[in-house]
Amino acid sequence: MKTITLALLLFLPTMVAFTQVNYIESIQTERDKFENKLLATDSILNSEEQEKINQLNHFKIDSSWVLTAEFEKKKGRKFEMPTTTSRTPKYQRLGYLHFNHSGKKFKLAVYKNLGLKGSDYKNYVFVPFKDANAPELTYGGGRYLDIEMSIKSKEVRVDFNKAYNPYCVYSYRYSCPITPEENHIDVKVNAGIMNPDKKL
Repeated sequence: MKTITLALLLFLPTMVAFTQVNYIESIQTERDKFENKLLATDSILNSEEQEKINQLNHFKIDSSWVLTAEFEKKKGRKFEMPTTTSRTPKYQRLGYLHFNHSGKKFKLAVYKNLGLKGSDYKNYVFVPFKDANAPELTYGGGRYLDIEMSIKSKEVRVDFNKAYNPYCVYSYRYSCPITPEENHIDVKVNAGIMNPDKKL
C-alpha cells in the first residue's frame, strides 16, 4: 500500500505539468488560428486593413487567470447597449460574477443578447470588461468574454486568457458594443489579448 501511495505522489506532479503544457498549447493554438484568420484571410479584414497591422499582442498565458467565480443572479431591465456606431442592440443583465485574484476582489455583470434566438444560444452570455490596463495596454472600449453558463449556476469557470478584442479595434467597418460603466474595473487583468501594433 505504501509503495502504491508513493508511486502516486511521484506521478501527480508529472500529470499536473503535462496538463499545464496541454493547456498552454491549446490557448496558443487558438491564438494562432485567430491571427491567421484575421491577417491571412479576407473573412474579417480586407487587404488594406491587414496592411495597417504589424502584429497582434497578448499577455503571457497564465493559468492563474482561470478563475472560478460565484454567480449572483440579479436580473436588470432590458436596455439598448451603446456601440461604436448608431446600432443599439438590446441586452439584459442576468447577474454578476464575483472574482478573487491574488487577494483582489472584483465583479463583472453578465449580459444576455436578446437578439440571439434559438437553443444554440440558450446558455450563451456576454461579459465585456474594461480593466485598469486600458487604454495604454488594452483597448479603451473594453475587451470581451463569451461564456456558456446556466443562470441556475452558483459557480462559473472563467478563462481570462480567452479575452478578445472586438473587431472594431481592427476596422472601423464593424459595430461593437461599448463596455457598460458597471464593468469598468480597477484591477489589471494581465491576461488575454492586448492592443495590436499598428503602422503609423
